[in-house]
Amino acid sequence: MRLSFGRRVALGVAVATAAVCAVVFVSATTAATSVRHAGLRAASGPMHKLSNSTSSNWAGYAVTGGRYTSVSASWVQPAVNCSVTPTGWSSFWVGLDGDTTGTVEQTGTEADCSSGKAVYSSWYEMYPKFPKNYPDTVSPGDTFTASVTTDGKGNFSLTIRDTTRGWGHTTSARLKSAKLGSAEVIAEAPSSSGGVLPLADFGAANFSAAKANGTSFANLSGRDAINMVSGGTTKASTGSISSSGAFTVTWKHS
Repeated sequence: MRLSFGRRVALGVAVATAAVCAVVFVSATTAATSVRHAGLRAASGPMHKLSNSTSSNWAGYAVTGGRYTSVSASWVQPAVNCSVTPTGWSSFWVGLDGDTTGTVEQTGTEADCSSGKAVYSSWYEMYPKFPKNYPDTVSPGDTFTASVTTDGKGNFSLTIRDTTRGWGHTTSARLKSAKLGSAEVIAEAPSSSGGVLPLADFGAANFSAAKANGTSFANLSGRDAINMVSGGTTKASTGSISSSGAFTVTWKHS
């Protein structure tokens, strides 16, 4: 079994808004910070891989077997069905590392259900540090583009943009221990110290233009289509990838 990791949820910790090394606002529009689960803070990290094509907390595509210095993709923010999963978590992101390595450098969005109410947000994370939330409004149907790049010397640039609403952030961060052993575009069930949390019913997450090192995932060797599986139950399935790097992850079970 290969060990990977996943987005954590730390109990009893207040949510921090983004305030790190360098944050560049693409637009002047500022909205109130998205409300999170009371007493919880979502976080991300490496994947718990069960086999070459299954994980207990990731679904999507990863590439391994090389040295990866950039990853990028776009997606449409899914709407969570909180009548089906009144309490649940899901996140959608691009990142470097995390598949066979112990760090993850990533940025993305969240779609959770808290006591039957939908909660949406965006964030970045340099695991093993906890994530930082951005303050802008995130709504289902918004189109996002995101990328993570590095100079290979421990310096990272994490960018996320809501092209529907016109806001965006680029954050500079440093992590010398990053191995740059994988790149991925993922839908995830976050985890707490007790294990993987229930997956919110996000319906379908449509990703496009997935690239690593400037090349479509479809044309990269070492590409792995990952399905999320727990105890023999498929929680989310990953569809085939097009030549342009488009694919869909479909929710199946919490």
